[in-house]
Amino acid sequence: MLQYLVLEGSVFVSPKLFKMIKDNELTKDQVGKDIIAGIIVAIIALPLSIALAISSGVSPEKGLITAIFAGFVISLLGGSKVQIGGPTGAFVVIVYGVVKTYGITGLITSTMMAGIILVVMGLLRFGSLIKYVPQTITVGFTSGIAVTLLTTQLKDFFGFKIADVPAEFIGKVESYIQNISTFDIASFLIGLSCILILVYWPKVNKKIPASIIALIVSTLAVNLLNLPTDTIGTRFSEISSSIPKPQIPHMDVKTIINLINPALTIALLGAIESLLSCVVSDNMIDDKHDSNMELVAQGLGNIASSLFGGIPATGAIARTAANVKNGGRSPISGMVHAITLLLIMVILMPFAKLIPMTTLAAILIIVSYNMGEWSHFKELLSSSKSDVLVLLITFTFTVVFDLVFAIGVGMAVHYVFKFIKSRQEKDEELEAA
Repeated sequence: MLQYLVLEGSVFVSPKLFKMIKDNELTKDQVGKDIIAGIIVAIIALPLSIALAISSGVSPEKGLITAIFAGFVISLLGGSKVQIGGPTGAFVVIVYGVVKTYGITGLITSTMMAGIILVVMGLLRFGSLIKYVPQTITVGFTSGIAVTLLTTQLKDFFGFKIADVPAEFIGKVESYIQNISTFDIASFLIGLSCILILVYWPKVNKKIPASIIALIVSTLAVNLLNLPTDTIGTRFSEISSSIPKPQIPHMDVKTIINLINPALTIALLGAIESLLSCVVSDNMIDDKHDSNMELVAQGLGNIASSLFGGIPATGAIARTAANVKNGGRSPISGMVHAITLLLIMVILMPFAKLIPMTTLAAILIIVSYNMGEWSHFKELLSSSKSDVLVLLITFTFTVVFDLVFAIGVGMAVHYVFKFIKSRQEKDEELEAA
């Protein structure tokens, strides 16, 4: 039954893994490469998952739970050979805002609802609609998300002593300015050292992830030298290394109405980012993903994450690219990545308390820089005035307001300009005739 999802009596979508098994594409040699790639990606995902969870306003283990359960389901049932699923930087601001407004229970319920929406989108064949989203909007909101992610890391990077950081961009900036006197030189120097390691270590050794080197060096330095800087242990007194029992969040009509907006935001962002990641990976391995199957898998992955108390997940472009570069060519690598993280969580999670908060901030500052499509952003600034306006509106509204509003306004402005242009062309044709 899992080999095909059937709609109205005809084969609708099929997970990529089952197609590969049916077509005998999984050789012993390739499976070996996939296992190695999966382990390497897990090592890369470890600090990222922890950092993204903390920045989202939840406890560290929830990031790993998300990467484990959502990551496994997305690879098992997804429409891409190499997609790696898990928590991503794009969700940080959204999740942080949901937690601040509705609490962790509201977040889990929103994630469950978003998962259901994604499954429905896949079954209704909405996967192909991604091609109607213009580049000006995808670049605008991606770069906007990168800026907002960067601002969430400044508190820990500079060591500001702020009990409650606002969720909104402008509120964050005002809060940082008001608390600039609490700047901690030790946190800043450790964070800066980590950024230098993250930038220059790949020039020394590309096989060992720079984030792991930065994490080990900074953790040893802080704990051996007894440096006065916040760690995960000082921020979170208890970190669970056990897998929670699955629980279905309570949903009634009132809850659904209250959470429909954040659920739609999570679903929309999850759909766009995962499909963009698939497009990027297709070009890397010369393959074609099944966009509708991918949406179904993303939905089921988010449902699985919410059942175990995790946060939203989507396709992670950087981890997917790392998977490809290390030899991953089948969903097995993504499944191994999830299993490896599970073993790490159960065995090594207690040591996570020693990690400095500024280290995680430094890692996410680099992530935010890399996720921003700055070269494309610069190129688009040389486009037509209408494209530039759509780009800047989407970017600004993403930073100042929220993703759904930004995309909605950006799409409206884009198609208004497109309509005006088509009318002008028709008028010119009539005049010429």
